Amino acid sequence: MEKKKVAVPLVCHGHSRPVVDLFYSSITPDGFFLISASKDTTPMLRNGETGDWIGTFEGHKGAVWSSCLDAKALRAASASADFSAKLWDALTGDELHSFEHKHIVRACAFSEDTHHLLTGGVEKILRIFDLNRPDAAPREVDNSPGSIRTVAWLQGDQTILSSCTDANGVRLWDLRSGKIVQTLETKSPVTSAEVSHDGRYITTADGSTVKFWDSNQFGLVKSYNMPCSVESASLEPKNGNKFIAGGEDMWVRMFDFHTGEELGCYKGHHGPVHCVRFAPAGESYASGSEDGTIRIWQTSPVIREESEPVPPGNAPNPKVKAVADEVNRKLQTLQIGKEGNTPERV
Repeated sequence: MEKKKVAVPLVCHGHSRPVVDLFYSSITPDGFFLISASKDTTPMLRNGETGDWIGTFEGHKGAVWSSCLDAKALRAASASADFSAKLWDALTGDELHSFEHKHIVRACAFSEDTHHLLTGGVEKILRIFDLNRPDAAPREVDNSPGSIRTVAWLQGDQTILSSCTDANGVRLWDLRSGKIVQTLETKSPVTSAEVSHDGRYITTADGSTVKFWDSNQFGLVKSYNMPCSVESASLEPKNGNKFIAGGEDMWVRMFDFHTGEELGCYKGHHGPVHCVRFAPAGESYASGSEDGTIRIWQTSPVIREESEPVPPGNAPNPKVKAVADEVNRKLQTLQIGKEGNTPERV
C-alpha cells in the first residue's frame, strides 16, 4: 500500500481565539517579521522565518480585526472592535497612540512612506491619520457604499483601495480629490485585497473566485474559480508565478498564476482559513484560522510519509534553522512582552 505524503508546517500557538489577519514586514537588517490579529484582543509579533513568538501588544478591549507593520518594522498598528486603532512601538510593545473612532474598526494600513495610517470600518468612513501629528484631526473620506472590510495604499500613496462587507467590488480613491475613480467589479463582497510586492497587481478574493487586476490601468488580468468559498488569497512576491488561497474547507491551496492549475493542497487547520500571506521573499507563507493557530508552510514544502512522526517542534530543515538561529540572536535585544509568556510551539 502506497504511503501518503504530507507537507509539514510550523505550527504557532498563542492566540486563544480565531486568527483573522496576518501581515509580513519587508526584509530588514534583523530579518522579517509576522504580525497577527485575533479576536482574543492581542496582536502578536513573531519571527517571520521561524514563527517564534517575540511579543504581544496589550491594550485593546475588543477583537482585533487587522494589524500591520511599517516599512522598517519599527512600528505596528491595529484595528479593533473596541472602536479604536492603535499605534505601537514594535521594539518595546509600548502603545504610542490610540486613534478613537465611533464604531468598530475593521482595517488599517501604513502608507508606503510610513507617515500616515489609513483606517476603515463599520462607520463607512476612510480616515487618514498624520503620524507626525497624531493628535491632529484625520482627513476623512465618507462616501463608502458599505461597511469597510479591507484597505490598502498604492501608486506611491496617491490612491487608496477599499472593499466592503456588504457591497460587491473594490473601490479606488484618488487622494487628491477624495473621489472614487474606479470600481473593480466582482459578483460577491471582496474579503481580501492585496497589492503585490512589485506593485503590478491587486489580488482579490470574493466568494469562490480569485482575481488579479492591473494596479495601474485597473483592468482584469486573470480570474480563477476556486474549489470552495475562499476568504483570502496572496500572490508569490519574488517570481509572481503562483498564488495561494484559503477558505471555508480548512485547506490551503497553491495554484499556478498563469494557468490556474492547482499545484498543491495542504491540510492542517481544524477550522476555516481566514487569512493567507506570502513571506516577503516568497520562500514560505502563513495561514491563520478559526482554530486559533498560525501555520507557516514552505513554498517548496518539507515532505514526510504520513506514517512518520512529526519532528519535535515541527523543526525546519537544518539550513533554514541555521538562518533562523542567526536571526534569533539578533532579536534578543528586541524581545517584548512579559518573560515566561512564550506560547508553546508544537
